[in-house]
Amino acid sequence: MKAKLTFLGTGTSSGVPMIACDCPVCTSTDPRDKRLRASVLVEYGGLTIVVDAGPDFRQQMLRAGVTHIDAILLTHDHMDHIGGLDETRAFNLFEAKPVNIYCEEYVLNSLKRMYDYAFACPRYPGAPEWRMHTIDASHPFRVYSNVGERRLVWESGVGYRYGAAADGGAKIPSVEVIPIQGWHHKEKELSVLGYRFGNIAYITDFNLLEDSEFEKLKGLDYITANCVKRSPHHSHFSLKEALDFFEKVGAHESYITHMSHLLPRHADFAAELPPHVHPAWDGLVLG
Repeated sequence: MKAKLTFLGTGTSSGVPMIACDCPVCTSTDPRDKRLRASVLVEYGGLTIVVDAGPDFRQQMLRAGVTHIDAILLTHDHMDHIGGLDETRAFNLFEAKPVNIYCEEYVLNSLKRMYDYAFACPRYPGAPEWRMHTIDASHPFRVYSNVGERRLVWESGVGYRYGAAADGGAKIPSVEVIPIQGWHHKEKELSVLGYRFGNIAYITDFNLLEDSEFEKLKGLDYITANCVKRSPHHSHFSLKEALDFFEKVGAHESYITHMSHLLPRHADFAAELPPHVHPAWDGLVLG
């Protein structure tokens, strides 16, 4: 099954341009150098899936014209990847459905601390309504449409309650997603998940990937990887590491994301990369 992936954001944790920076990248007039925090929209098997919801989530949804999502998959618990989850309240309101969120258990625990009001009982009126799914990095999992979920009914001053039954209509089949486990630090201090959707794999924030995970990346049309700067970084691929990773995977086309202003402007960077390796940009569509 083939997927379609749209880059919603291709910047690092501070975005590009950075606040108060006047470097050539941050002052570039090329729209491809305007990078929101890293995230993608994946259309796969009839489902609409977002990977990560950082501080720019609201802007990304509006810019891409997204009016429906079935699920959000989280890679890890850093703020630039989970800091916009409160904005899912809009989908609760207009779709009258909970938002399915898939993540590792430690990420769920972080959400419970950061968004305690979304897990409280009784819940604050208007708090986001999520259906949490804990996933295991070592096993494929299935993502389900929220079309089959019971409708949310709003009661003023009280919040949401669930209706008696789900909507009618055609049932959308679930899809299988393969998690790719990497590490945000070479000492394996923080697990980060990439995801394979059929012929496309989305990977970000890796600094280490064990050999066994490469088995999950065979036969890809497209793959992404993170690179913050040319030189080694304590929690991200250097440019050489990213290029070595792409070569080992052997996908038809490879795209660099999660880029900072320490890398060249888009046009200059694209010109120096090997064939079949490209800097991604916000709005680029694969598939």
